Amino acid sequence: MQVDDVLTPEAVAFLTELQQAFAWQRSEALARRHERAARLAAGELPDFLSETEEVREGNWRIAPFPDEIADRRVEITGPVDRKMVINALNSGARVFMADFEDANSPTWENCLAGQRNLTDALDRTIELSTGEKHYALGPDPAVLFVRPRGWHLEERHFQVDGLPMSASLFDFGLYFFRNHERNGRYLYLPKLESHLEARLWNEVFVWAEARLGVARGTIKATVLVETILAAFEMDEILYELRDHSAGLNAGRWDYIFSVIKKLGHRPEFVLPDRASVTMAVPFMRSYSELLVKTCHRRGAHAMGGMAAFIPSRRDAEVNATALAKVREDKEREASQGFDGTWVAHPDLVPVALECFDRVLGERPNQIDRQRDDVEVGPAELLDVRSTPGEITEEGLRSNVSVGIQYLAAWLRGSGAVAIDNLMEDAATAEISRSQIWQWLHHERVDGADVRRITNEELERLGDDYAEAGELFEKIATEGDYVEFLTLPAYDRLIAAEPAEHG
Repeated sequence: MQVDDVLTPEAVAFLTELQQAFAWQRSEALARRHERAARLAAGELPDFLSETEEVREGNWRIAPFPDEIADRRVEITGPVDRKMVINALNSGARVFMADFEDANSPTWENCLAGQRNLTDALDRTIELSTGEKHYALGPDPAVLFVRPRGWHLEERHFQVDGLPMSASLFDFGLYFFRNHERNGRYLYLPKLESHLEARLWNEVFVWAEARLGVARGTIKATVLVETILAAFEMDEILYELRDHSAGLNAGRWDYIFSVIKKLGHRPEFVLPDRASVTMAVPFMRSYSELLVKTCHRRGAHAMGGMAAFIPSRRDAEVNATALAKVREDKEREASQGFDGTWVAHPDLVPVALECFDRVLGERPNQIDRQRDDVEVGPAELLDVRSTPGEITEEGLRSNVSVGIQYLAAWLRGSGAVAIDNLMEDAATAEISRSQIWQWLHHERVDGADVRRITNEELERLGDDYAEAGELFEKIATEGDYVEFLTLPAYDRLIAAEPAEHG
């Protein structure tokens, strides 16, 4: 596999310096995560920080953002493969978030090919011929945002001083090094758990801008609020990134996963079937409305979450159901004050646009709409107990089936997978296995039923799913909660891949 066109000597030198500059701070951030997790396990509950009260009460705003990203009413997301990049940029959405994280299986080939694809996209030269069809950019492509992998992940194919490089720094560093002169400046930042992690990203941005001779504040990043801990530090996260901020996003699927992960050992945080945990349930609505209020007070975009439903061009009934659910979701977000939203399929762009056009009209956003009517405190953010719904065998079977099918696709190199008319990524697989763990932990389901359903699903799916089934069941049923599904899965993914770049 060719790597030298992407990992040029200059790029390697830049990445090496970047890792050496921030490896220690990253390790310190991960250590803080583990310390906080231990306190939560011992009975602590999340709360707003007393030491940052002045930031929350202050009257500051983030730095202005460029006009080209003032209107983000519909954003499409997806992996960094070539066909997806072209189709997403041509979709009619205002923004395409190219994802090296939850929608990408991080094979070495996927990560390097993704970097090539994004450079070609910024150069407006990207095209693809399949023999049956030719894909090329249209006249008005979406603005490109890029999501690097989270702080917890590493890139074992690239080593610095004998250790794997941070995957976050690798993805960001390589992209910005290659594309800072091509307007490759817009980012999404995943899975932050505190404002100190936002501070670390800000320091990385300042370092990279200075190192490459780029004006400070050139980089603009939207943070996904997709952990329960970050929900208590939204003001602080915006403050730390204020020169580089482009707002916050309600990362709903990882947020549900985080609630189970951080608090799922407590009986009052047991959740019903995944399908029951909608954005209308009390704790999810409180989180999303607080996000809008916080962003607009600070002059920042509040971006809505993913509509996982995908349309069907073959089944009219399935298509009508999907479109109705997406329309309901996007109408709710627009009415709450969100400035834009996410979809996962080009056919959903017109539906989401219609909902936001109706509210925004000619305005680029509704940042001027202050949500002073919103009063959300710790009790509201933690009110999981009020979530309606039941734990059913159907919900258990869905979790097992989706988890195994997704993990099998991920191990084969695909990170975004259509399953049962939903677009699944690593976040929804994390919910699936976490719910099984939580239900077992609180004796809401029986281990024998989990094994029975797993065996039934594997028999239905076939031998190609055996490895994924074994790994998924192990992670979902182990007594000690596994921090991220993708960590043990990554061990298997790279086992037969080329040696690392030393």
